[in-house]
Amino acid sequence: MASQQKQLPSPEESKAILKRVFDENWRRYFWRYALAFVFLVIVSACTAFPAWIVANIINDVFAKQDLDLAYYIAAAIFATFAIRGFATYGYLFVLGKIGNNIVARYQRRIYSHLLKLGIGFYKTNRSAYLVGQINQNIIGMRDMLNNVITVFARDLFTLVALTAVMIYRDPFMSVISLMVLPVLALIMSRYVRRMRKVARQEVDLNSKVTSSIVESAQGIEIVKSFTMEDAMSKKMNDLTITAEDRSNRIVQINAKTKPPTEILAGFAIGGVVAFGGYRVAELGHDPGGLFSFLTAAMLAYDPARKLASFRVSFERSLVNARMLYELLDTPERQADRPGAKALELKKGLIELKDVSFSYFKGEKILDRVSIRAAAGKTTALVGPSGGGKSTIISLLQRFFDADKGQILVDGQNINAVTAESLRNNIAYVSQQPMLFEGSILENIRYGRTDASDEEVFKAAKLAQAHEFIVEQPDGYETQVGELGGNLSGGQRQRLSIARAILRDAPILLLDEATSALDNKSELLVQEALDYLMQGRTTIVVAHRLSTVRNADRIVVIDGGKVVEQGTHPTLMRKRTGIYARLHGIGAEITPSNTKPRRKPPARKKVAHG
Repeated sequence: MASQQKQLPSPEESKAILKRVFDENWRRYFWRYALAFVFLVIVSACTAFPAWIVANIINDVFAKQDLDLAYYIAAAIFATFAIRGFATYGYLFVLGKIGNNIVARYQRRIYSHLLKLGIGFYKTNRSAYLVGQINQNIIGMRDMLNNVITVFARDLFTLVALTAVMIYRDPFMSVISLMVLPVLALIMSRYVRRMRKVARQEVDLNSKVTSSIVESAQGIEIVKSFTMEDAMSKKMNDLTITAEDRSNRIVQINAKTKPPTEILAGFAIGGVVAFGGYRVAELGHDPGGLFSFLTAAMLAYDPARKLASFRVSFERSLVNARMLYELLDTPERQADRPGAKALELKKGLIELKDVSFSYFKGEKILDRVSIRAAAGKTTALVGPSGGGKSTIISLLQRFFDADKGQILVDGQNINAVTAESLRNNIAYVSQQPMLFEGSILENIRYGRTDASDEEVFKAAKLAQAHEFIVEQPDGYETQVGELGGNLSGGQRQRLSIARAILRDAPILLLDEATSALDNKSELLVQEALDYLMQGRTTIVVAHRLSTVRNADRIVVIDGGKVVEQGTHPTLMRKRTGIYARLHGIGAEITPSNTKPRRKPPARKKVAHG
C-alpha cells in the first residue's frame, strides 16, 4: 500500500512538489525566464501575423490585383519570418542555458547531500542504481521547468493571438470551433493517472539497467572467472525487456492522446470549411475573411494540441521531481548533536565501555564490548571472521552510533563531538584500498588537501611507493584508472598508506591492511605500516596473527564479545585459549614471515604546509 501511495501522489502532494520546484528556481532565474518569455511572445505574434494578413492577400492582392500592396505584404512576411527566426534562437539559447544550470546545480546539491548521508544508506542502496535514478530525475525536472515556460509563453500566447484573429474575422464560427477544446481537455485528463504510475516504474527499471551495466563492468573479473556471461546476459535481457515494456507504455499513453486530438481538430476545421463555404457561396460573405479565419484555425491546432496534451507529459516530469526530493529529503544519519564541540585530542587514549551494536536492529554484532587502547601504543583486534572487529573500526569513525555504551577519546564521548573533528584526527587504511578518478598525486593528496607536492613525494617514499610511481608512464600524474584498476593490489595499498602518512593523524586504524597481499608486497607494505604506526594510537584488525605479535596489546573477539586480552607471550601461554588455538592452526606462519622485520626509520612528523 505504501508503494502504491508513492506511485500515485494525491493532488495536494503534487501541488506541494510543484510549489517547491518553482520556489527553488523561479526567483533564481526570473530575469532570464522573463527574457525567454519576451522572445516566446514575439514568436507567438509572428506566428499569428500570416493568418491576419491572408485576408488582405485574398481581397486586395488577388481580387483587386493591387501589385504595390503585394510587395509591401511580401516584405512584411519576410521580416516576420526573420524576426521569428531570431526570436526562436533567443528563447532556445536562454532556456538551454537555464536548463544546463539547473542540471549542474542539482547535481552539485545531490552530490553534497549524498556525502552527508550515513554509511547505512549506502548499505541499503546500490550506488549504480542511484546514479541512474539521479540522472533521469534531474533531466526530468529541467524539462518540466522549461516546458512550463515554453508551453505557456509560446503555445498559449500563440493560441490566444490566433483566437483573436479568428474572433475578429468571424465571432460566430469562432465560438463553434472552440467548443472542442473543453472536450479535448476532458479526454486528456484520463491519461494523467496512468502516466504517474508508469513514469515511476520506468525510472526504477532504467536505473536497474544502468546499475547492472556498471556492476558488471566493475566485477568483470568475477564475471569471466565464473563464466557468468550467459547468466548476466539473461538478467540484462529480462531487465531491458521489462524496461522497454514500461517505456512502450509511456509511448502508448502519449500516442493515445493523438487520435482524439486529430479527430476533434478535423471535425472542427472540416465543419468550419463546410459552414464557411456555404456562407461565402450562398450568403455572399467575404472570402478573404474566410481564408484568414481558416488559416488562423489551422495554425491554432498545433498549440491547442500541445496545451491539451501538456498535462500528460507534465505528470511524467512531476514524478521525476518527486523522486528527486525523496532523495534530497533523506535525513542525514549520525548527524552532529546540537551544540556538538570539536574533539580536543591530548594523548589519543581510546576506550570502549560496554558497547553493544546491531545493524538496522538485526542480530547483535557487539555485546557489551570493553576495550582500552593506550595512547601511542598498538592494540590488535583478532579472532574468527564475523566476530565484530571491523564493526569496531566503523564505530570508532562514527559511521554508525553504538546502541548502548560509550566510546571515548581522551575521555570525550565521540557522540558529543563533531564527526569532522573526530575524523580529522584519524588515518584509516582498509583491506581494499580505494582510489578515485584522477592522478596518483591527487589520490595521495586527499590525505591532506593543502599539502605541497614535496610533502606528497615524501609521504610516497615513506610508504615504499615512490619507486613504482616514477616508473609509471606519467609518474605522479599517471591516471589511476577506474578504482585503481591499472595498479596491482600492493601498489594500491601503498598509495593508501601514503595518503594516511600525509594525513599525519594521531590515531591510526588498520583494517586487514595486508591480508590480500602476496609475501613480497606484504613485506613492503608492512615496512610502510611500521613507520606509520610509530608514536600513534593504533588499532589493527588482522587475520594474519604473525603481523600483530609485536602489538602492545592483543584483544581477542569472538561472537561480538571480548574473550581474551593480553600480549602475545601471555596469550600463547593459555594453550587452550582461542588466540593460542588460532595461532596453532596457522600454516601461514612461514619462515619468511617469522623473521624479524627490518627496523623502520625513525618517524619524523610530516610538516603541515
